[in-house]
Amino acid sequence: MTMTAIVQDRYGTEPADVLRLDHVDRPAIGADEVLVRVRAASVDRGTWHLMTGLPYPIRLAGFGLRRPKPLNPGRSVAGTVAAVGADVTGIRPGDEVYGTADGAFAEYARTKAGRLTARPANLSDEQAAAVPVSGLAALQAVRHAGIQPGEAVLVIGASGGVGTFAVQIAKAHGAEVTGVSSTAKVDLVRKLGADHVVDYTRDDPTQARHYDAILDIGGNRRLSQLRGALTPRGRLVIVGGETDGRWLGGTDRQLRAQVLSPFVSQRLGTFITSENAADLATLRELIEAGKVTPAVDRSYPLAQTAAAIRYLREGKARGKVVIRI
Repeated sequence: MTMTAIVQDRYGTEPADVLRLDHVDRPAIGADEVLVRVRAASVDRGTWHLMTGLPYPIRLAGFGLRRPKPLNPGRSVAGTVAAVGADVTGIRPGDEVYGTADGAFAEYARTKAGRLTARPANLSDEQAAAVPVSGLAALQAVRHAGIQPGEAVLVIGASGGVGTFAVQIAKAHGAEVTGVSSTAKVDLVRKLGADHVVDYTRDDPTQARHYDAILDIGGNRRLSQLRGALTPRGRLVIVGGETDGRWLGGTDRQLRAQVLSPFVSQRLGTFITSENAADLATLRELIEAGKVTPAVDRSYPLAQTAAAIRYLREGKARGKVVIRI
């Protein structure tokens, strides 16, 4: 009852130094848990945070103070249910599922039943694995911004993992979407359905017009600059904009936005993503209706997980990076 898995015993910033392929025992599940035979997993910004333990609040959040608690930093998963705990209902062995799990870079992964649901029927294993973490963040960002039909929405970081979903979900809500990306990724953002695309290496997207909502998923523009691009009662949701800081890692901008929000007419802030089956089901409905399609840049075999994380960290990815298992 062993399996092949990526194993991480310590924190570190270089994937090849802290991640290794090994044979380990399959996870044992509790009464409310599910064992998934993983077919594919995916990499996101959170993967790097869990691998490095940075910024330090990540460790205080329960992922391990001195060394990582999960087997590996993988979270998004697509696969087949191998076993269920005694208290699990609605999920049975053999079901095709997707969602989030602990240690997803492995042949088998353990998770709570409430973090899984039936996978979209029209997606491959690799496409389905690209959805959970990034898709949930995008869906909840659009919801948090209260985007309504006909509103003008700016998505900064439109070509990344979360951004590619945010553009499509905002469009599905009837918004007029402007996506921001680098020159090499402008074509991707257009294909996602953005009404307008701004190449940030040539133009400043905050100077073009005023928006009812801004989803700031990439970049570190000043709050004053973002507020200047909003309508008087516009909404700003900061999803990303990370730095290499060891203590706050860029979250100081999010904190300042939340402190300022009660004193201005605009609504400024952020949110913590919830990994839950209900929102995964909402994403499945959008995908099966053809309103959202995962943008998968490339896939790597399990043994090359370190290379996949390095590729994402270098900022080269056009959408999602997937691990085949």
